[in-house]
Parts: sequence; C-alpha cells; structure tokens
Amino acid sequence: MVRQLGELENDIMTRVWQWNRPVTVREVLVDLQSERDIAYTTVMTVLDKLYRKGWLRREQAGRAYRYEPVSSREAYTAALMNDAWATSDNPAAALVHFFGLMSPEQREALRDALRVTALFPAPPDTGTRDETGETRQGRTR
Repeated sequence: MVRQLGELENDIMTRVWQWNRPVTVREVLVDLQSERDIAYTTVMTVLDKLYRKGWLRREQAGRAYRYEPVSSREAYTAALMNDAWATSDNPAAALVHFFGLMSPEQREALRDALRVTALFPAPPDTGTRDETGETRQGRTR
C-alpha cells in the first residue's frame, strides 16, 4: 500500500518531478522560499526522508547530494488510485461514483487511456459470459 505524501513532501516531490533532473537541497529551497519561509535544514531533512522512504535516489556531488525521483508522479497517482479502489467493498460501484465525479476533460483522458491500453492484447478468453451475454475476458485459472 502506498502512503500518501504529506503537504511538504508533496510540494518537494512536485518540484523534483517537474524539473525531471537531479536537484540539490539548495535548488529546492530557493524555489520553496518563493512561497513560504522555510529553512535549509527542513528541506534537507524532508529530502533525506523521501530518499529513505524510497521516493528518491541520490548521488553525492561534492559535499552535497543530488536527488532524483525513483518513479513518476503518474505512477504515484496510479498507485494511490489503485489502493483506494482496492479498499472498496464494491469496486464496480466505486468506479461508477468515481466516473461521475470526473470532468469532461478527465473523461476524455480516460477514453484516451483506454484506447492506449487496447493496443495491448487482452489475456486469453475464459469463455465466461457476463449478465449481458457478452464474453468477458480474463485470465484462465
């Protein structure tokens, strides 16, 4: 299960994901200071915690470290969505409610994603029919 990032962790990870290159504590600090009063040691501590939690990798560059993300924001978001969906007693109903909350732009993005995933072959047909009589595809057991 993926733990949701805290507010400051998210602010820092957002920058690291957006910059898409190794970053130093100083670079993150300077950018954060445009929004809030924050100390170098606070940013350094949070980056270190994100490294220890597996969100970042780092390499030494002189006396400092350069940090970069282990995975993308999209992978993080997908993991959060999967965890939320997996905790539902009725995943189909949860999806129906989720789709109902989507904006037209989000629904179009979903359609695009479904078209992309359709490019990959589905698992072999089990021959199982759903309530509409359509063949449901799934893994054979």
